[in-house]
Amino acid sequence: MGFAAWLVAGPGGGAGTGGRRRWRGGDPPAQEVSSRLGRPEPAGRAGAHPQPCAGTRGWPAACCCCWAAGGGRGTAWAGEQGPAAAGGAWGGARYEAVKQHLGAVGALSKRYWRYLACKVWQEGCEEEEGEPGPSPGWSLPLVGQDYLAILSAWYCSFSECCKTGDCRIVNNITGLEADLAGQLHGQHVAKEVVVRAVQGFLQSPRPEKALVLSFHGWSGTGKNFVARMVASHLYRDGLKSMCVKTFISLFHFPHHTYMDSYKAQLEKQIRETVQLCRQPLFIFDEAEKLHFSLLDTIKPFMAHYDHKSQVDYRRSIFLFLSNLGGNTINEVALDFWRAGRAREEISVEFLEQRLRLELQEPAENSYARSHLIKENLIDFFVPFLPLEYHHVKLCARDAFLARGLPYTEAALDEVARMMVFVPKEVKLFSAQGCKSISQRINYFLP
Repeated sequence: MGFAAWLVAGPGGGAGTGGRRRWRGGDPPAQEVSSRLGRPEPAGRAGAHPQPCAGTRGWPAACCCCWAAGGGRGTAWAGEQGPAAAGGAWGGARYEAVKQHLGAVGALSKRYWRYLACKVWQEGCEEEEGEPGPSPGWSLPLVGQDYLAILSAWYCSFSECCKTGDCRIVNNITGLEADLAGQLHGQHVAKEVVVRAVQGFLQSPRPEKALVLSFHGWSGTGKNFVARMVASHLYRDGLKSMCVKTFISLFHFPHHTYMDSYKAQLEKQIRETVQLCRQPLFIFDEAEKLHFSLLDTIKPFMAHYDHKSQVDYRRSIFLFLSNLGGNTINEVALDFWRAGRAREEISVEFLEQRLRLELQEPAENSYARSHLIKENLIDFFVPFLPLEYHHVKLCARDAFLARGLPYTEAALDEVARMMVFVPKEVKLFSAQGCKSISQRINYFLP
């Protein structure tokens, strides 16, 4: 139902019309809509039917100004009120009923419209100085006080209505859980940990520190895929959101001789992003190649909240993507397979303990030399298991579907057989995971 028809139908709708009243001509009278918006009918256009904004019916409140301008054409509303309409579609009884119905809709008064315009479009705010906002009961029964939030969300979906990225934060945990269940294959541990950790963090009214997740596993097992999915379900613009910053170690910090400059730039970007967005997301890809001094530089942003700081970092989310620990994770999966146990029996507690022990060992990696593990700043080590043959087939199926191409089981088998599997004696795990699958299906195109 269009917004105009929705306003006219009201909470109860129209009797005998399937819950909605329809104006002759498809839209409500310009005179009545104009009065609801608190704007006078322009001279010389009184009684004209409005023309839908941009030729489209059912525009929300943001386009009510088009109706109020009275720039329409059609049968005159004034004529339908006269005696000529007495025995027609607009008989006296029906006209009075509609008139009373519109009287209820009149709760959307001039003052309420000005309040909406001020909050959403920042127009006419000077007129509201000294006047309190609408009281809890001063609104349409159907919409209530949620109307401002609904209108703001709709408006912000089309443009940047605020100077920060906060108005485009969506936090769609239900969608994240559903997409991980349907599109992430062979990673029961990662699905559970990511959903629970992110959901619990977002639902916490006052977290003590930023959320820090460290993804570990072989290349192609889904670490980048999950990071992109988290960004796309927490922010309307996904990775392109001004609240999301992605750093690739060898791309953004390639030379150790410039480490002091890198540290200053990284610290500045994090501070500016946190000041801009109340819920920023920072993704560090190839984290094992980051210089340990860079991790120590951003350590204060991930530590427990310092009340002396002027900026609150507790709503920040940090994701570290690393190949470290991949061999340990694969050994566990292989041991379970040799023992005849299903990979679904592998628990996050068992894998996380093995990962922590490996990452704490003295080695030439950023985690071992930084203070992240020593001070327990990483909340969850998220293991990504190696992918088996049937998981690769599922990835191939998704690649075909993503490109709108038909596929057969034989084609999926052909794609999977093109991958390299290890160890040599059993060929159980894909050495590349699902990487390059989308390119390999090109061999099967006509």
